[in-house]
Amino acid sequence: MVQNMRSQNTGDKSNSWPVLLSGVVQNPAKPDNPKEVDVHGKEHFLRKKLDFDHFPGVAYKIMKTFTTSRIILFALILVISGIWTTFTVGAAFGTEDNGKEAITERVVKYLKDKRVRVSGDKLKAIADTVYEESREYEIDYRLVLAVMKVESNFKHDAVSKGGARGLLQIKPSLAKHISKEAGVSIKEATCLHEPDKNIRLGVSHLSWLMDKFENVKSALHAYNAGPGKVKRVASEEDAPNTRFTKKVLSEYYQMKAVLPDPEAE
Repeated sequence: MVQNMRSQNTGDKSNSWPVLLSGVVQNPAKPDNPKEVDVHGKEHFLRKKLDFDHFPGVAYKIMKTFTTSRIILFALILVISGIWTTFTVGAAFGTEDNGKEAITERVVKYLKDKRVRVSGDKLKAIADTVYEESREYEIDYRLVLAVMKVESNFKHDAVSKGGARGLLQIKPSLAKHISKEAGVSIKEATCLHEPDKNIRLGVSHLSWLMDKFENVKSALHAYNAGPGKVKRVASEEDAPNTRFTKKVLSEYYQMKAVLPDPEAE
């Protein structure tokens, strides 16, 4: 015992210290009762009780429990996150779908009231395309409908004296020029009588004109007369107030009174 070595070697300290140190290092105290050992022995003994290398069974159980708990916690986090994401995304898409449905239904009713001679399915397709393209290019869908009203009176097979065709009166030469950018395939002029293609080309072109001239009146004038005949102006007040522009804006204000605001969906 360490305590015995201390009592036996009190006379010669020079010889007792190496023996004492070697005894602690080589033969640490391992009593049955930890309370009976001195500070050095107790510290060493208790430290071994927390050393997983000396107790592999306990270490395995603890680590297994800890790992399992972490896996369960991680799984719960994933499940909760998935449920929350599904809920929020679903709610967002649900709100958007409800807004679109409400607007397109009102547009269909509006077109029927205007006695547009197109089947119900085609009216729905026109309303859907106007809504989607207007949203894509950040244009008020009611302005697109106003242009459509003035240009063709909602006749998908309309042809002007100048050769412009369809709902938004697109000329074949313009269609050929902008079709690639708009992502629309135009193989022949009669393709412009298809409401979907005509609307996509018309809204894309109107958006480009609004970006170019930076005001609605100039953009509408350019849509009707051609961008080469319109000069850029400093403000909306200086923009040309042509007959076409007046008619479109008049229709637009009337539609604003009866059709839902796209920003309120």
